[in-house]
Amino acid sequence: MNFTLLALFFFFSLRSQLLLGASNASPEEVLDTSGKKLRTDTNYYIIPAKPFVICGIVSCFNGGGLVLDTFDETCPLDVMIEKANDGLPLQFSPINPKMGVIRVSTDLNIMFSAADQNNCPQYSTVWKLGDYDASNGQTFVGTGGDFGNPSSQTIKSWFKIEKYEDAYKLVYCPSVCKSCKHLCKDIGIFEDKNKRMHLALSDDPFKVKFKKV
Repeated sequence: MNFTLLALFFFFSLRSQLLLGASNASPEEVLDTSGKKLRTDTNYYIIPAKPFVICGIVSCFNGGGLVLDTFDETCPLDVMIEKANDGLPLQFSPINPKMGVIRVSTDLNIMFSAADQNNCPQYSTVWKLGDYDASNGQTFVGTGGDFGNPSSQTIKSWFKIEKYEDAYKLVYCPSVCKSCKHLCKDIGIFEDKNKRMHLALSDDPFKVKFKKV
């Protein structure tokens, strides 16, 4: 009897340790187009996972990467899709600055690392979710966000990368605010009346990959 009880004790103890280990496992690493881990000290382009065509007023181009631009002549600048090239380099900074590798489902800052700020020099190039734009019926992704300092005051500056089919998607779902789960939304594309393409909250995710600069 004692042997049986002892065996059961070890069985449940081992099972608990295995379950605890599984629950504490780190999320998987995000990989670039070369199959290498995304790192915090490296520049990347965010590009469409599958090429698509952008048609302007005059002609059409293959969809490209992300850039800073404005469509209403105001600051801060918006995150938009550039035609026919990879756009501007970006860097990712996770909520834990000691993490050297970017992982899925983890709060992080996204920022343009090589951008011309002559138009809006007083604003950072850190991504930030804008206020609802009633005229367009959209909530756009812009810049002027806060770097680091995770708190309820900086929740609009935290984004995540999630696995999506055979690639990835960007989401706004800040874990820094425990009561903000209702805010979770995918980042997609909104095409304005002038055929310019903006990043905005959407039910249709923008499927992306990460290309090392």
